[in-house]
Amino acid sequence: SPPEEVEDASEPTKRDRSHLENTLKLNEEKPADDVSGVLQRLRKIYHSSIKPLEHSYRYNELRQHEITDGEITSKPMVLFLGPWSVGKSSMINYLLGLDNTPYQLYTGAEPTTSEFTVIMHGPKLKTIEGIVMAADSARSFSPLEKFGQNFLEKLIGIEVPHKLLERVTFVDTPGIIENRKQQERGYPFNDVCQWFIDRADLIFVVFDPTKLDVGLELEMLFRQLKGRESQIRIILNKADSLATQELMRVYGALFWSLAPLINVTEPPRVYVSSFWPHDYHPDTHRDLFLKEEISLLEDLNQVIENRMENKIAFIRQHAIRVRIHALLVDRYLQTYKDKMTFFSDGELVFRDIVEDPDRFFIFKSILAKTNVSKFDLPNREAYKDFFGINPITSFKLLSQQCSYMGGCFLEKIEKAITRELPDLLGSIGLGKKPNVLSCDVTGCGETPKNRYRKP
Repeated sequence: SPPEEVEDASEPTKRDRSHLENTLKLNEEKPADDVSGVLQRLRKIYHSSIKPLEHSYRYNELRQHEITDGEITSKPMVLFLGPWSVGKSSMINYLLGLDNTPYQLYTGAEPTTSEFTVIMHGPKLKTIEGIVMAADSARSFSPLEKFGQNFLEKLIGIEVPHKLLERVTFVDTPGIIENRKQQERGYPFNDVCQWFIDRADLIFVVFDPTKLDVGLELEMLFRQLKGRESQIRIILNKADSLATQELMRVYGALFWSLAPLINVTEPPRVYVSSFWPHDYHPDTHRDLFLKEEISLLEDLNQVIENRMENKIAFIRQHAIRVRIHALLVDRYLQTYKDKMTFFSDGELVFRDIVEDPDRFFIFKSILAKTNVSKFDLPNREAYKDFFGINPITSFKLLSQQCSYMGGCFLEKIEKAITRELPDLLGSIGLGKKPNVLSCDVTGCGETPKNRYRKP
């Protein structure tokens, strides 16, 4: 190597960052594509065609997922999950070049991140308290208030003037600490994770190959990731700290551990590399690690570029769930009305129906009646809880949810699912590559396709 590269031996060589800038297109001075018109139309469809049914049948009580305007207009979110000390914070520092700046995330061998840290774009470096973030309804974090003050003290926002953050938001999470009781955290850790998982466009689950331990808290996490398999990317970080043979063994062990947790025909993509600013260890597969890193960056870029398609698909998926929920509540109510006589005890009649909905063909009739995928049906148990809080008599039948001027709630949401949202998707696809528009990708046909059906 040329003599000027010889450095003080104690200072590790820094890696070249040009591939980061090229792959993420950080130097391109292109105007941001104007999506405000599409967002306005999306908001209009949501408020006029989906929200009325959502409110009428209290869908939020079932899924704890109310969509705010901040969420419709928010940037794609990348969530970092995994055990403690696997390099989640170092990876964010590396992607944003925050090392040795006052705003680098703390890293170290001990569990250092105890907060949920949201890294977003801002004109200058500054920190925002969780309580402030939750109070600002323009941000998409106001629903987090429901997890209580203890949690808000563990939520922190950092604004960084970085080109990448103009297009994406990162969320760093506290490491999963095995063999530690949930209660010690002082807030519902799993519920908070679920909130972020439900909203993330990309979920990086990071592992350290030198200490691969799939324990209870991690199993719990993978159970929460069910149904989001297409968003998950598994990262085997610090890969240059192992010899090749050892790395192959760990790679095998990882899949062995995860197999029962993610049973889909297509397993999540695994990236094997070392995501931090220092150069790879000598005598390791640097070419492979660099290629893997570039693939991961391309993956991230793809999510950013497809953010409008993903947003529309997300709202459509939400609409499908709201519609199924409304059909189910309507069916429970209809069954209740049919079974009631002048002498019946309403509570006893309804308890019978809730305890054994299959005896009354409640779920079967929904499948038979309309284009509902059995994979989208909610859990029967969830309805026991749901009706525990919301008495059946507080709902109206779908046939009564119509008005002369506004039309019927059910017809409006069906029109949004089958026509309006696919049309909106089509309108933004025109300028792009034609393959993005194929219904295989977006599932814009009548029936929602389940890509994760077991063969």
